[in-house]
Amino acid sequence: MSLTIEPYDAACGARVTGLDLSAELSPATIRTLREAWLAHHVLVFPDQKLSDDDLERFALYFGPFGEDTFFGPIEGRTHIAAIKRMADETTPIFADIWHTDWSFQETPPAATILYGIDIPPTGGDTLFANQHLALEQMPEDLRQKLAGKIGIHSAALGYSKGGAYGESDREAGRSMDIRPSDEALAQQPHPLIREHPETGQPGIFGTIGAYVIGIDGMSPDDSLALLSELGAWQTQDAFIYTHKWEKDMLVMWDNRSVLHKATGGYEGHDRLLHRITIADTTD
Repeated sequence: MSLTIEPYDAACGARVTGLDLSAELSPATIRTLREAWLAHHVLVFPDQKLSDDDLERFALYFGPFGEDTFFGPIEGRTHIAAIKRMADETTPIFADIWHTDWSFQETPPAATILYGIDIPPTGGDTLFANQHLALEQMPEDLRQKLAGKIGIHSAALGYSKGGAYGESDREAGRSMDIRPSDEALAQQPHPLIREHPETGQPGIFGTIGAYVIGIDGMSPDDSLALLSELGAWQTQDAFIYTHKWEKDMLVMWDNRSVLHKATGGYEGHDRLLHRITIADTTD
């Protein structure tokens, strides 16, 4: 069976078949996958029986491991985290808000990989929003408002000790190994509009609600107004691919090109995915 890459009828995403990711890939195949990933922003590999060794090997084809700042790794590993929820868990759905992973880091990660291990029969979709397309179709008046603006990113709302995934969340019985810390209070600036470091294609970077907490040089009220206007624009249905999970499915996305968010709807079922972050070395 030969390698096939089929774009979805959506704003981003492509399905990749004809590969066994438990085997080593050739340099030519890796180049083809990277080109497809940069073009489609989200790659989906169904029907992959992978060990943790396989998952790590695949990740390293695309760059060195990134740092999952506030996650503990699974036992016996350093770079794999468990995105986990138990059937009887009552804490809020993890990551049920638009974001790009770890954008509060000085150099945010290039990619995130998730591998489906326990997948509920319903619910648990992941939404992806194409931020190149959102910028391309943005009204000129909004684009002018954003020109030259620098977003202030921070993990404080989520991962500080008093944040959404802070100490009270752990006490409420969340099964994921989230480790809140005062490190989350740090702030990092990034342009709201920036060129993709590999393709040069301009896109929107970040959104209100998760990690973007303000705009440099603007008052809190003015920042909130502009970020809210941007958030309403960049997450419209026209820019979204809705991903439906299957067991043994690997998904890899470009954090420099898309926003994403989790969804619920699988109450009464366990859910487990393994995650690896890939660092961006293009700076």
